[in-house]
Amino acid sequence: MTLRQRLVQSFHDTGSFKWDRDKGFKLASGEVSPFYVDCRRLMAHPEARRLVAQLAYDALVNVEFDCLGGLELGAIPIALTVSDFACATSPPRLWRTFVVRKQAKDHGLGKLIEGSIRVGDRALIVDDVLTSGGSLLKAVGVAREAGLQVDHALVIVDRQEQDGKARVEKDKVHLTSLLTIHDLMGMTDQHS
Repeated sequence: MTLRQRLVQSFHDTGSFKWDRDKGFKLASGEVSPFYVDCRRLMAHPEARRLVAQLAYDALVNVEFDCLGGLELGAIPIALTVSDFACATSPPRLWRTFVVRKQAKDHGLGKLIEGSIRVGDRALIVDDVLTSGGSLLKAVGVAREAGLQVDHALVIVDRQEQDGKARVEKDKVHLTSLLTIHDLMGMTDQHS
């Protein structure tokens, strides 16, 4: 079984993928989809995190960047897991992490980005699921406003709905996805 197949299996084993052809699930956009992809639940499992980290590292090993992060909360475990995995490789990749707040704090420094970034850093934006691309593009915008160069993004699952990939790539960001909704559906078909 390949790493990708093992990750698909993990979605099913952890109950992180649901498919309801009749009722569906309401998305953040308000639209209804027959699929529910719960990467927060998936990332609560260490074996699944390890698979995400390995697949992401393999996909990113030839991409030049200094730091990775994205919109709270979904991006936090992804960025940390990939960064930790990369640090343990030989030679180690020291990819720093950051998180983009949904809104600036009303105290302290009132920052929108927390973590370790420097103006001019090459940043990779990560997100759990891509649907319309809205949350990923928000993180791209905030990162660019903070002086980061953003040319690449990575998601665990591309739902292949609402033209998300096209919207992201229109903003000059190359998108990598570890899995697509079709990968997750294929495993369901095998178990039906």
